Amino acid sequence: MARKVIVADDDAFQRAYISALVRQLGYEPIEAEDGLRAYELVGATDAQLLICDLDMPGLDGSQLARKLRDTVSDRYVHILMVTGRDQRGERETALESGVDDFMAKPLDMASLTARVRSVSRLLEHEQLLAERNAAISRAKERIEDDIRAAASAQRRLLPQPHVTMRDCAFHSTFAPSNILSGDMFAFYELTADLTAFYAIDVAGHGVHAALLSVALGHLLTAEHMRKHVVGLDGSLNPARLVQALNRRFFDPDGDEYFTMFCGVLDRSDNQLHYCQAGYPSPTLLDADGNCRAIGGGGFPVALVEEMEFANSRIDFGPGQSLVLVSDGAHEAENPAGEPFDEDRVIATIRDQAGRPAQIPENLAAALKIWCRGKALDDDLSVLVCERRNHK
Repeated sequence: MARKVIVADDDAFQRAYISALVRQLGYEPIEAEDGLRAYELVGATDAQLLICDLDMPGLDGSQLARKLRDTVSDRYVHILMVTGRDQRGERETALESGVDDFMAKPLDMASLTARVRSVSRLLEHEQLLAERNAAISRAKERIEDDIRAAASAQRRLLPQPHVTMRDCAFHSTFAPSNILSGDMFAFYELTADLTAFYAIDVAGHGVHAALLSVALGHLLTAEHMRKHVVGLDGSLNPARLVQALNRRFFDPDGDEYFTMFCGVLDRSDNQLHYCQAGYPSPTLLDADGNCRAIGGGGFPVALVEEMEFANSRIDFGPGQSLVLVSDGAHEAENPAGEPFDEDRVIATIRDQAGRPAQIPENLAAALKIWCRGKALDDDLSVLVCERRNHK
């Protein structure tokens, strides 16, 4: 289909002459007898080239150009102005109004051909660019849809905010810094006496971190944890699970790694066996408000191939709670660049003594106030394991 070209001139002979030249070049001329009619035709067609006279009734060429530039936003209309005048002032006014180029009367075929073909090349380039941008936009939308679907799938792997398992109540919150997160946590009953839980923070943000966290979430089922944590003799060894993950995910050519805390509660003797692998030290909270950080840091998983991970254990009885908080809380900064840090995390936890179920949301609220509306730079996850006085 031939491109449409609007030819605007109040001189019928001149208008017909220009239209004939345009038609010879393979375009479809649409004639307008004045500036106002030309403006109406631009709105009624998809024309992207206007050839107009400077002097026309209603709207002259400069007024027409200004009106088009002010109101037409769905496409760019190239404006070629035909004039017999050579006054510099009028041309400057026309250029300021939005005219792209000039042609002097009398028009000749060579001059018109050169300008129309130049505009045609520009239009073809613009169309190609628009098609490419549209393709990019569609691809971006598909990617965003996929990311949202992945985020939804990731959230479905996480437990509900409040879950009770015998004499253990788990409370949690999760706030990714982006759509996807590198945090993952879960808890399982391994036997009537054993309850296991873990929290993971994958280094980095976005898709790569989320893919690894989701892979870990799918892998670390109750059966998998039971197989690696509980020995044939009934001994508990969470470090063996962490060691297996280190072997599985270490890549000498990669840079992905994660921190982890893995704990197993044995109700038979109220002992918590745990392995800490670079994850922030959890806070042990008593009902009377006494609290302390446990653990010694440890080394991240999948960062070094041959790495030994150690087991530790503490008394963990009814009335106590263990609070795991990812480093998104410790590193959250206020507008002055001051981090929330471990002391403030512990103080916020201590304020909720006797109300462990409220710790996750209250900590998230405290961080929001601290950051004063600024988004967190890292993912936030909080997992509380509360020991109650009944089984």
